[in-house]
Order: sequence, then C-alpha cells, then structure tokens
Amino acid sequence: MSSSDHAASHGSKDEKDVGIPSYSGAPEHEGAIQSDNWATRNGLNLESFKKRDYGTGIVELDRSMKPRHLHMIAIGGSIGAGFFVGSGSALSTGGPATLLIDFLIIGIMMFNVVYALGELAVMYPVSGGFYTYATRFIDPSWGFAMGWNYVLQWAVVVPLELTVCSISISYWNADISPGVWITVFYVFIIIVNIFGTLGYAEEEFWASILKLSATVIFMIISLVCVLGGGPEGGRYDEYWGARLWYEPGAFRNGFKGFCAVFVTAAFSFSGTELVGLAAAEAHNPAKALPGAIKQVFWRITLFYVLGLTFVGLLISSDDPHLLNASSDDSAASPFVLVGQYAGLNGFNHFMNLIILVSVVSIGVSGVYGGSRTLTALAQQGYAPKIFSYVDRSGRPLFSVGLLLAFGLLAYINLAAAGPVIFDWLQALSGLAALFTWGSICLSHIRFRKAWAYHGHTLDEIPFKAVGGIYGSWLGVILVVLVLIAQFYTAIAPPGQDELNDAAGFFQSYLALPVVILFWVVGYLWKRTGWLRTHQIDVDTGRREIDWEEINAFRAEVASWPAWKRLLHVIF
Repeated sequence: MSSSDHAASHGSKDEKDVGIPSYSGAPEHEGAIQSDNWATRNGLNLESFKKRDYGTGIVELDRSMKPRHLHMIAIGGSIGAGFFVGSGSALSTGGPATLLIDFLIIGIMMFNVVYALGELAVMYPVSGGFYTYATRFIDPSWGFAMGWNYVLQWAVVVPLELTVCSISISYWNADISPGVWITVFYVFIIIVNIFGTLGYAEEEFWASILKLSATVIFMIISLVCVLGGGPEGGRYDEYWGARLWYEPGAFRNGFKGFCAVFVTAAFSFSGTELVGLAAAEAHNPAKALPGAIKQVFWRITLFYVLGLTFVGLLISSDDPHLLNASSDDSAASPFVLVGQYAGLNGFNHFMNLIILVSVVSIGVSGVYGGSRTLTALAQQGYAPKIFSYVDRSGRPLFSVGLLLAFGLLAYINLAAAGPVIFDWLQALSGLAALFTWGSICLSHIRFRKAWAYHGHTLDEIPFKAVGGIYGSWLGVILVVLVLIAQFYTAIAPPGQDELNDAAGFFQSYLALPVVILFWVVGYLWKRTGWLRTHQIDVDTGRREIDWEEINAFRAEVASWPAWKRLLHVIF
C-alpha cells in the first residue's frame, strides 16, 4: 500500500512546498557503498578518512549496530552522573519521598516518550530522527530549533562529563592536576570515535553491562543493610528499616523542594532517547528496536525506582556530605556513601569506579548523539554542508570533530572563573532534553492524526506505542508541568525566602530562551510554520515491511494465553 511510486506522487510536492526534508524509499540493502577493506571499514587507515561514495538512498551512515547493542543502549546507556551523583543533591533538596515520586513521574513520561519514538523510528529510521520527526510532522522551523537544541545539549555535556571524570579521580588522588585526567579521558573519547558507530556501540554495550551489574550489586547490599545485616561496627549492623522517612522526614523544603528535584530527575534520564537515534544505524530496526524499547520499562522500574528507594532508606537527607558538596562530586554520591557508612571496605571505591565509567560513557554518547544530529541537519540544509561529510568508515567526520572540539571547554574549569562559566554551560543542558521529549510525543500525536487522514489504519503500523496517542498526550502534559515547576523554582528557589536574582533565574531556565531563539532563526530562514494535517506526508521514506512475517507472528501471539501476551508486551 506504500509503494515508492505512490509515495513520490503523493507527498514529494507538499514536502518541497513546506521545506520538509525529502526521504528516499530505498530498501535497506541500498545506500552507502561500503569498502571491502577491513581497515578502511573500521577507520584504521588514512584511506578511511576519504569521502564515501553513495548508492541510492539518504541513509549514509553505517548499519553495523546489532540488536544486543540497541538493547544495552536502551537499558543502561543513559545511566550516569545524574543517577549516581545527582540523586544525592536531589535527596538533600527534596527528601526521600520527593526523590522517589519525581523520578517515578519522569519515568512515566519517559516510558511514553520512548514508545512513541519506537513507533516512529521503526517506520522512519533516519539519522537525526528527533529533528526530522519534528520537521516532518509539526513545523520545519520547530524541527530546526529541536535539531540545534539537541546538538547544543550534547556539545555542552561533553566538557561537563570530562570535568566530572577529573573530579571522580580526585576521590582517590587530589594532588594531580584535573587537567591531566581531562586529557586522559579526552584522548579515550577520541579513540572510541575513531572506530565510528561500532566503537560507540561496543563501548556502550560493555559500559552498560558494568553499570547495570553494579546497580544490582548495590541493591542486594542495600537490602541486606536495611534489614540490619551490615558489617559489625558499621552503621547498618542493626535493623535499619525506614527510620529516615520519619526522622529527618520524607520531605524537605515543601512544595519548592518537590518542584526543584524534577530538573535533576530529567537530567538523569537524558540520553534515553539515543536508542531511537541509534536505530538508524542498526541493520534491521524493525526487528531490533521493539525489543530494545521494552527494556526501558525495566530500567525505570528496577534501576531508577528501586535503586533510589534504597538510597532514601539508607542515606539521610540532611547528611553533611550531601549538603556541602556539588552535584558533580562523587564523594557526595549516596551510592559511595552507603559503602562508606556500612564499613564495607573497598565498596565505596568500587562505586566510584562505576561512576567514572558512567561519566565517560555519557561523554562518548554526547559526541555520538550530537554529531549524528548535526549531520542530519546538514543533509537537509539546516547546517553548513561541510557537516554532511561522511567518510569511508561511516563516520560523520566534521560533525564528530566539532563535538570533540567542544570537549576542550573542559580545560576552562582550571581557570579561576571556570566554575562560574561551567554553571552557565550546565544551564544550557539542564532542561534541553525536555523540549526534545515533548517534541517526540507531539510528533507522534501529529503522525497518528495524519496517518488516519490519509486513509491508513493502525494495523499497518508494525510497532505501536503501548499508550497510543493518550500516552503521548500524557508525555506532553508532564513535560509542560515539569517546565512550569522548574519556572517556579527558578523564581523562588528552595531553601531561601527571598526571590531569585536575574542571574540565578537564567541559570535555572536558560534553555527556554535558547530554544525560542533557535525557533525564530529557523522561521526567518525557512519561512515555514505549523503544518496542516493535509500537508503531512506519511508515505515517503517509509521503511518497507515484511508483512507476511509480521502477520504470522501476530497470529501466533494472539493464540497465546493472556499471561504470555502480557509478558510479551513488557519484554
């Protein structure tokens, strides 16, 4: 029902008129022409840096990612400093109940965001997916803003994560200059990116296994400590229970504290959407992505919610380590403090190592996510054409180079004014992800509306979001509520009676004016506005699906008992 001829005649004119990027409907085996030389394909010789020759189709990046890569990127890819370290400052700001509730609310939001993204990415697996979906289904000017906002978000995260690496190392040795460790980890990120997509995928796979294993170990040890099974002489050598929920209490700083923790929770989930971006570089997204998307449910419930429940049970919200340390200091990580207070010799060092691995992993993800989106922007004329350059090993060379160049900003932290500058850099990335998530949900809503308008049925969608458009509406509403909550705390910060000054407000809410600026620039450049339903083309560039195989599998699933069908939905 979606032949390339029909797609071309039905949608290409509208796309050209409204400035939407055009997509090829080429089968998945067509596209960039790969080199026969192993060293060239893996970026290990000078030949690999030359420009790649293209066949048909616009998917110019490699499709070397395997299902195991996508699964681990989905379940553990974005677990980093926000979860391991930022949860400590969130605990001191809002208390254990607020920590749990806010992360749960953001988790519900992310559940719907990722499923909406999965539905779109299986049908339209193009590089830079978030930007292209907003451009295609909402408004090309808004798509421009979302693309550049996402690039800027990751460009800022790279130097931030490099700085946190040096802080994590100082837990063991504070005498060596942070500049040394920034250099060491900067070189490591460069080496990973030499191997292109496969380098990122393998690094994320093994880093995710390590992070998830450590989190499971932490939860087992925490359960033992809560029940009073800690080492003799340690804090948890008697039944501990939920005493900290009563004294000093489940909540801190009232409603302000509740609102303030949202931004920490949102930052902790940043990167979850990378699984959709990575789908464009998987060999068969229609097969690999649905299983990977389902893993997000388990990450939210098992690792974030259960892990932070133990944190709230074992670490007091008025702990001096949490109150006096920055959100980047691994010494303030509740995961490190549990080992320290329990008297488990070496466990605090083990968790600090895991934090270090997590932070480096997010730095690698930053280069990957930012560079792929920048390449997509350049391919559609929304960024300088030089960034569309893809070399013979499948690396978007100049895009990767720009993101790595931003990493050099980490050295600013060595200057006296470095911390102040970094506060402003962090302000750029704090809320940026929320706009991306809201756009994904709105793109899904608009896609479904246009899908029905053009005479299609839901049965023609190979992978459907569990919550449908209602889940996406819930995602949009939660994004708006979190932005309102953060606006409130930007004006009236928790822990102080007076209102914030202008500098303090914009350090909390800088992402909004930046997004508006990008949207205005996009509108002035492209002169396009909100797309009407009849202008949205849902056929061009749609991946060809093996319906015989899908329908046979659906029939098999329908014959299963109810319990087995339920397990299929969540696994």
